[in-house]
Amino acid sequence: MPQFPIKLFSGSSHPKLAGEISENLRIPLSELVISRFACNEIYAKPKDTVRGCDIFVIQTASENVNEDLMELFIILDSLKRSFAGKIHVVMPHYGYARQDRVATPREPISAKLVADLISTAGADHLITLKLHSDQEQGFFNFPVDNLSTEKLFANYFADKKIKDLVIVSPDAGGAKDAKRLADRLGAELAIIHKTRPTHNKSEVMHVVGNVKGRNCLIYDDMIDTGGSVGGAADALRKMGANKDIYLAATHAVFSGLASERLKACKFKEVVVTNSVSISKKKFFKGLKILSVAPLLASIIKNVHEDKSVTKIFS
Repeated sequence: MPQFPIKLFSGSSHPKLAGEISENLRIPLSELVISRFACNEIYAKPKDTVRGCDIFVIQTASENVNEDLMELFIILDSLKRSFAGKIHVVMPHYGYARQDRVATPREPISAKLVADLISTAGADHLITLKLHSDQEQGFFNFPVDNLSTEKLFANYFADKKIKDLVIVSPDAGGAKDAKRLADRLGAELAIIHKTRPTHNKSEVMHVVGNVKGRNCLIYDDMIDTGGSVGGAADALRKMGANKDIYLAATHAVFSGLASERLKACKFKEVVVTNSVSISKKKFFKGLKILSVAPLLASIIKNVHEDKSVTKIFS
């Protein structure tokens, strides 16, 4: 074990997940003082000394992503100025990940900007789940553990023993991830070709692969408004897929009317992780939430002990 003690801190975005990670590690959360001035400026500092400690800050990007990020920056700055030994950010859902390239003239690459801000604020390492694109790890000036959730979903669906299963990628960009899940489950692969005329809008063009009479599992990294996966389900049914279609995604952002759209799609089951806190009002019949706390706790333990993390999630 390293000579420096480990300390866990939780921001305001997902205290339930932080508590589960703490329980899995059998390490209590250290107290963090977070408050606001009358003008709504954020104030944060650790209650006790962190000098020389191995620090893990658990803060995901929720529906209040801008608030969550600003709070994280201030927490990191306070820890850095308090002589923390090493600061690891545990951000299950990385905010602004979709803005990772210039697709049309004059667009920002906001995923890179957020990476720079996290680094400037004082972080030395990032632990996250399922970045929108693997190359985003190169946006950071320090090591990144971009954890796959395919093993978690594969174990869950393997127990169901679904016959004639086809894993469906809702777009070409997710085909590689869908293929890895299909290989784990011994299933076939289908890809939906779509276009995006505007943000949060998509149009299905056609389905590549045989889905007629098959049980389909749509696999994506994120469910935001639910429009894309809803269109994918409609396309699969038109192509003759069995009516009971499953949906799995790592990040359940569920913006706006997403829950209502997902209910209307009549999925057999919608399986997500708790990388984002899901409020009770967004729950619906058929929603299944898998906890990533055991995975993250194991990663934190191995990082602290300078051990490999690859075997844990691969």
